Amino acid sequence: MSEVLIIGTYADMDAKALRADFGDLALPKLADLGSLPPERLSQVRAVACKSHEAFGPAQMDAMPALELIARYGVGYDAVDLPAAAARGIAVTNTPDVLTDDVADLAVAMWLGLLREVERGIASVRSGDWAKGGPPLARKASGRAVGILGLGRIGRATAERLAAFRCEVHYHSRSPKDTPAGWHYHATPLALAQAVDDLFVTTVGGAETENLITAAILAALGSDGHLINVARGSVVDEAALIAALEAGTIRGAALDVFRNEPNPDPRLTRLPQVLPLPHIGTATIETRAAMGALQRDNIRALLDGKPLLTPVPLG
Repeated sequence: MSEVLIIGTYADMDAKALRADFGDLALPKLADLGSLPPERLSQVRAVACKSHEAFGPAQMDAMPALELIARYGVGYDAVDLPAAAARGIAVTNTPDVLTDDVADLAVAMWLGLLREVERGIASVRSGDWAKGGPPLARKASGRAVGILGLGRIGRATAERLAAFRCEVHYHSRSPKDTPAGWHYHATPLALAQAVDDLFVTTVGGAETENLITAAILAALGSDGHLINVARGSVVDEAALIAALEAGTIRGAALDVFRNEPNPDPRLTRLPQVLPLPHIGTATIETRAAMGALQRDNIRALLDGKPLLTPVPLG
Protein backbone atom coordinates (compact mmCIF):
# COMPACT_ATOMS: atom_id res chain seq x y z
CA MET A 1 0.00 0.00 0.00
CA SER A 2 1.35 3.44 -0.97
CA GLU A 3 2.82 5.64 1.76
CA VAL A 4 2.49 8.73 -0.44
CA LEU A 5 -0.74 10.50 -1.38
CA ILE A 6 -0.59 12.70 -4.48
CA ILE A 7 -2.99 15.64 -4.41
CA GLY A 8 -3.61 18.07 -7.27
CA THR A 9 -3.60 18.20 -11.05
CA TYR A 10 -0.02 17.82 -12.22
CA ALA A 11 1.48 18.13 -15.68
CA ASP A 12 2.06 14.78 -17.35
CA MET A 13 5.81 14.82 -16.72
CA ASP A 14 5.31 15.32 -12.98
CA ALA A 15 2.33 12.98 -12.66
CA LYS A 16 4.22 10.16 -14.35
CA ALA A 17 7.32 10.72 -12.22
CA LEU A 18 5.31 10.81 -8.98
CA ARG A 19 3.47 7.61 -9.81
CA ALA A 20 6.66 5.87 -10.93
CA ASP A 21 8.39 6.79 -7.67
CA PHE A 22 5.58 6.55 -5.13
CA GLY A 23 2.58 4.70 -6.55
CA ASP A 24 -0.82 5.76 -7.83
CA LEU A 25 -2.66 6.82 -4.69
CA ALA A 26 -3.91 10.17 -5.99
CA LEU A 27 -6.74 12.68 -5.66
CA PRO A 28 -7.48 15.71 -7.85
CA LYS A 29 -8.40 17.87 -4.82
CA LEU A 30 -7.71 17.92 -1.10
CA ALA A 31 -11.48 18.23 -0.65
CA ASP A 32 -11.76 14.66 -2.02
CA LEU A 33 -9.88 13.24 0.97
CA GLY A 34 -13.07 11.70 2.36
CA SER A 35 -13.42 9.53 -0.75
CA LEU A 36 -10.56 7.32 0.45
CA PRO A 37 -11.21 4.68 3.09
CA PRO A 38 -9.68 5.35 6.53
CA GLU A 39 -7.47 2.26 6.31
CA ARG A 40 -5.75 3.68 3.23
CA LEU A 41 -5.36 7.13 4.75
CA SER A 42 -3.87 5.59 7.89
CA GLN A 43 -0.87 4.39 5.86
CA VAL A 44 -0.02 7.78 4.34
CA ARG A 45 3.32 9.18 5.55
CA ALA A 46 3.74 11.93 2.97
CA VAL A 47 1.48 14.09 0.82
CA ALA A 48 2.69 15.51 -2.49
CA CYS A 49 0.50 18.61 -2.64
CA LYS A 50 -0.20 20.88 -5.63
CA SER A 51 -3.25 22.71 -4.35
CA HIS A 52 -4.18 26.08 -2.87
CA GLU A 53 -6.88 24.52 -0.69
CA ALA A 54 -6.62 24.95 3.06
CA PHE A 55 -4.62 22.12 4.63
CA GLY A 56 -5.62 22.27 8.28
CA PRO A 57 -6.11 20.11 11.39
CA ALA A 58 -9.02 18.11 9.96
CA GLN A 59 -7.07 17.05 6.90
CA MET A 60 -3.98 16.25 8.95
CA ASP A 61 -5.94 14.21 11.49
CA ALA A 62 -7.46 12.14 8.69
CA MET A 63 -3.92 10.81 8.09
CA PRO A 64 -2.63 9.81 11.55
CA ALA A 65 0.72 8.55 10.21
CA LEU A 66 1.39 11.73 8.22
CA GLU A 67 4.97 13.02 8.55
CA LEU A 68 5.38 15.36 5.58
CA ILE A 69 3.38 17.80 3.47
CA ALA A 70 5.55 18.36 0.39
CA ARG A 71 4.33 21.50 -1.37
CA TYR A 72 4.77 22.03 -5.10
CA GLY A 73 5.70 25.71 -5.32
CA VAL A 74 7.24 28.32 -3.08
CA GLY A 75 4.03 29.28 -1.27
CA TYR A 76 2.82 27.43 1.80
CA ASP A 77 0.24 29.87 3.16
CA ALA A 78 -2.54 27.32 2.64
CA VAL A 79 -0.96 25.00 5.22
CA ASP A 80 -1.77 25.53 8.90
CA LEU A 81 1.83 25.56 10.12
CA PRO A 82 1.04 25.63 13.87
CA ALA A 83 -1.24 22.62 13.40
CA ALA A 84 1.49 20.81 11.50
CA ALA A 85 4.07 21.62 14.17
CA ALA A 86 1.76 20.39 16.93
CA ARG A 87 1.42 17.05 15.15
CA GLY A 88 5.08 16.67 14.27
CA ILE A 89 4.39 17.05 10.56
CA ALA A 90 7.13 18.64 8.45
CA VAL A 91 6.36 20.95 5.52
CA THR A 92 8.58 21.50 2.49
CA ASN A 93 8.31 23.76 -0.54
CA THR A 94 10.29 24.27 -3.74
CA PRO A 95 12.14 27.61 -3.43
CA ASP A 96 15.10 28.90 -5.46
CA VAL A 97 14.38 26.82 -8.57
CA LEU A 98 11.53 29.18 -9.53
CA THR A 99 13.06 32.53 -8.57
CA ASP A 100 14.36 33.49 -12.00
CA ASP A 101 11.13 32.71 -13.83
CA VAL A 102 8.95 34.73 -11.45
CA ALA A 103 11.35 37.68 -11.45
CA ASP A 104 11.59 37.55 -15.25
CA LEU A 105 7.82 37.61 -15.56
CA ALA A 106 7.45 40.47 -13.07
CA VAL A 107 9.71 42.64 -15.21
CA ALA A 108 8.02 41.50 -18.43
CA MET A 109 4.62 42.44 -17.00
CA TRP A 110 5.94 45.83 -15.91
CA LEU A 111 7.32 46.51 -19.40
CA GLY A 112 4.15 45.25 -21.06
CA LEU A 113 2.00 47.45 -18.84
CA LEU A 114 3.98 50.67 -19.19
CA ARG A 115 4.58 50.26 -22.93
CA GLU A 116 0.93 49.32 -23.61
CA VAL A 117 1.95 46.07 -25.32
CA GLU A 118 -1.52 44.49 -25.16
CA ARG A 119 -3.12 47.55 -26.75
CA GLY A 120 -0.40 47.64 -29.41
CA ILE A 121 -0.96 44.00 -30.34
CA ALA A 122 -4.71 44.61 -30.59
CA SER A 123 -4.07 47.61 -32.86
CA VAL A 124 -2.06 45.52 -35.30
CA ARG A 125 -4.43 42.57 -35.30
CA SER A 126 -7.56 44.67 -35.73
CA GLY A 127 -6.13 46.84 -38.51
CA ASP A 128 -6.49 49.98 -36.38
CA TRP A 129 -2.76 50.67 -36.77
CA ALA A 130 -3.51 52.04 -40.23
CA LYS A 131 -5.90 54.52 -38.61
CA GLY A 132 -3.24 55.98 -36.38
CA GLY A 133 -2.42 53.30 -33.83
CA PRO A 134 -2.65 53.43 -30.04
CA PRO A 135 -1.77 56.49 -27.92
CA LEU A 136 1.68 57.09 -26.51
CA ALA A 137 2.75 54.88 -23.61
CA ARG A 138 5.12 55.50 -20.67
CA LYS A 139 8.91 55.10 -20.51
CA ALA A 140 10.02 52.29 -18.22
CA SER A 141 13.75 52.86 -17.76
CA GLY A 142 14.76 55.18 -14.96
CA ARG A 143 11.57 55.03 -12.92
CA ALA A 144 11.52 54.71 -9.15
CA VAL A 145 10.41 51.19 -8.32
CA GLY A 146 9.37 49.66 -5.02
CA ILE A 147 9.75 46.02 -3.96
CA LEU A 148 7.31 44.92 -1.28
CA GLY A 149 9.06 41.90 0.24
CA LEU A 150 12.78 41.59 -0.45
CA GLY A 151 13.05 37.81 -0.31
CA ARG A 152 14.51 35.64 -3.06
CA ILE A 153 12.03 36.73 -5.73
CA GLY A 154 11.92 40.35 -4.61
CA ARG A 155 15.69 40.67 -4.69
CA ALA A 156 15.96 38.99 -8.10
CA THR A 157 13.30 41.38 -9.42
CA ALA A 158 15.12 44.39 -7.97
CA GLU A 159 18.40 43.30 -9.55
CA ARG A 160 16.75 43.13 -12.95
CA LEU A 161 15.14 46.53 -12.51
CA ALA A 162 18.47 48.04 -11.51
CA ALA A 163 19.70 47.12 -14.98
CA PHE A 164 17.00 49.44 -16.32
CA ARG A 165 18.65 52.26 -14.34
CA CYS A 166 15.70 52.30 -11.97
CA GLU A 167 15.92 53.77 -8.49
CA VAL A 168 15.28 50.78 -6.20
CA HIS A 169 13.28 51.09 -2.98
CA TYR A 170 12.06 48.25 -0.79
CA HIS A 171 10.18 47.28 2.34
CA SER A 172 10.74 44.15 4.43
CA ARG A 173 10.51 43.28 8.10
CA SER A 174 13.99 44.75 8.59
CA PRO A 175 16.68 46.39 6.43
CA LYS A 176 18.66 43.99 4.23
CA ASP A 177 22.25 43.93 3.06
CA THR A 178 21.71 45.49 -0.37
CA PRO A 179 23.76 47.22 -3.05
CA ALA A 180 24.58 50.88 -2.46
CA GLY A 181 21.73 53.14 -3.47
CA TRP A 182 18.86 50.81 -2.60
CA HIS A 183 16.48 52.56 -0.19
CA TYR A 184 14.75 50.88 2.75
CA HIS A 185 11.32 52.04 3.97
CA ALA A 186 9.87 51.04 7.32
CA THR A 187 6.26 50.68 6.11
CA PRO A 188 4.49 49.73 2.88
CA LEU A 189 2.84 53.16 2.86
CA ALA A 190 6.18 54.95 3.03
CA LEU A 191 7.41 52.73 0.20
CA ALA A 192 4.41 53.57 -1.99
CA GLN A 193 4.88 57.29 -1.35
CA ALA A 194 8.47 57.10 -2.62
CA VAL A 195 8.01 55.19 -5.88
CA ASP A 196 6.34 55.26 -9.27
CA ASP A 197 5.68 51.53 -9.55
CA LEU A 198 5.15 48.94 -6.81
CA PHE A 199 6.06 45.26 -7.16
CA VAL A 200 4.38 42.85 -4.74
CA THR A 201 6.68 39.92 -4.00
CA THR A 202 5.87 39.23 -0.35
CA VAL A 203 4.56 35.98 1.13
CA GLY A 204 0.86 35.23 1.27
CA GLY A 205 -1.21 34.22 4.26
CA ALA A 206 -3.04 35.93 7.10
CA GLU A 207 -0.05 38.12 7.92
CA THR A 208 -0.20 39.90 4.57
CA GLU A 209 -3.95 39.76 3.94
CA ASN A 210 -5.07 43.03 2.25
CA LEU A 211 -1.63 44.55 2.78
CA ILE A 212 -2.19 46.66 -0.34
CA THR A 213 -4.89 49.06 0.83
CA ALA A 214 -6.71 52.00 -0.69
CA ALA A 215 -4.29 54.30 1.15
CA ILE A 216 -1.27 52.61 -0.39
CA LEU A 217 -2.79 52.82 -3.87
CA ALA A 218 -3.54 56.51 -3.33
CA ALA A 219 0.06 57.05 -2.23
CA LEU A 220 1.28 55.35 -5.40
CA GLY A 221 -0.45 58.05 -7.41
CA SER A 222 -2.07 58.63 -10.77
CA ASP A 223 1.06 57.72 -12.74
CA GLY A 224 1.71 54.64 -10.60
CA HIS A 225 1.47 50.97 -11.46
CA LEU A 226 0.96 47.89 -9.29
CA ILE A 227 2.60 44.59 -10.31
CA ASN A 228 1.60 41.53 -8.27
CA VAL A 229 3.38 38.17 -8.61
CA ALA A 230 2.85 37.14 -4.97
CA ARG A 231 -0.67 36.13 -3.90
CA GLY A 232 -4.04 37.65 -4.74
CA SER A 233 -4.84 37.84 -1.03
CA VAL A 234 -2.17 40.51 -0.51
CA VAL A 235 -4.25 43.05 -2.45
CA ASP A 236 -7.59 44.50 -1.40
CA GLU A 237 -9.20 43.86 -4.78
CA ALA A 238 -12.21 46.08 -4.13
CA ALA A 239 -9.85 48.95 -3.36
CA LEU A 240 -7.81 48.17 -6.48
CA ILE A 241 -10.88 48.15 -8.72
CA ALA A 242 -11.99 51.48 -7.27
CA ALA A 243 -8.51 52.97 -7.70
CA LEU A 244 -8.29 51.88 -11.32
CA GLU A 245 -11.79 53.09 -12.20
CA ALA A 246 -11.14 56.46 -10.56
CA GLY A 247 -7.70 56.90 -12.09
CA THR A 248 -6.09 56.90 -8.65
CA ILE A 249 -3.36 54.70 -10.22
CA ARG A 250 -2.58 54.31 -13.90
CA GLY A 251 -2.59 50.52 -14.20
CA ALA A 252 -1.97 47.10 -12.75
CA ALA A 253 -0.28 43.93 -13.98
CA LEU A 254 -1.54 40.86 -12.12
CA ASP A 255 -0.42 37.25 -12.32
CA VAL A 256 -2.42 36.31 -9.21
CA PHE A 257 -5.98 36.90 -8.06
CA ARG A 258 -8.16 36.21 -5.05
CA ASN A 259 -10.55 33.76 -6.67
CA GLU A 260 -8.32 31.78 -9.01
CA PRO A 261 -9.06 30.53 -11.60
CA ASN A 262 -12.23 32.65 -11.65
CA PRO A 263 -11.09 36.19 -10.88
CA ASP A 264 -13.45 39.11 -10.50
CA PRO A 265 -14.41 40.15 -14.08
CA ARG A 266 -14.76 43.76 -12.93
CA LEU A 267 -11.00 43.70 -12.49
CA THR A 268 -9.84 41.62 -15.44
CA ARG A 269 -11.97 43.52 -17.99
CA LEU A 270 -10.49 46.91 -17.18
CA PRO A 271 -8.32 48.05 -20.14
CA GLN A 272 -5.61 49.36 -17.81
CA VAL A 273 -5.11 45.89 -16.29
CA LEU A 274 -2.69 43.35 -17.74
CA PRO A 275 -4.02 40.01 -16.42
CA LEU A 276 -2.16 36.69 -16.59
CA PRO A 277 -3.28 33.21 -15.42
CA HIS A 278 -0.73 32.63 -12.60
CA ILE A 279 2.10 31.63 -14.93
CA GLY A 280 5.04 32.92 -12.90
CA THR A 281 6.65 29.47 -12.78
CA ALA A 282 5.13 28.11 -15.98
CA THR A 283 8.16 27.13 -18.00
CA ILE A 284 9.19 23.58 -18.84
CA GLU A 285 12.55 23.99 -17.15
CA THR A 286 11.26 25.42 -13.88
CA ARG A 287 8.27 23.11 -13.53
CA ALA A 288 10.59 20.11 -14.07
CA ALA A 289 12.93 21.42 -11.37
CA MET A 290 10.03 22.07 -8.99
CA GLY A 291 8.68 18.56 -9.46
CA ALA A 292 12.10 17.02 -8.95
CA LEU A 293 12.65 18.96 -5.73
CA GLN A 294 9.23 17.97 -4.40
CA ARG A 295 9.98 14.31 -5.09
CA ASP A 296 13.46 14.58 -3.59
CA ASN A 297 11.97 15.87 -0.34
CA ILE A 298 9.53 12.96 -0.20
CA ARG A 299 12.28 10.48 -1.00
CA ALA A 300 14.44 11.95 1.74
CA LEU A 301 11.69 11.39 4.29
CA LEU A 302 11.06 7.80 3.21
CA ASP A 303 14.81 7.09 3.26
CA GLY A 304 15.26 8.60 6.71
CA LYS A 305 17.43 11.45 5.44
CA PRO A 306 17.25 15.22 6.17
CA LEU A 307 14.70 17.15 4.16
CA LEU A 308 16.15 19.41 1.48
CA THR A 309 13.92 22.47 1.83
CA PRO A 310 12.00 22.39 5.10
CA VAL A 311 9.68 25.28 5.93
CA PRO A 312 10.22 26.79 9.41
CA LEU A 313 7.20 25.90 11.52
CA GLY A 314 7.70 28.48 14.25
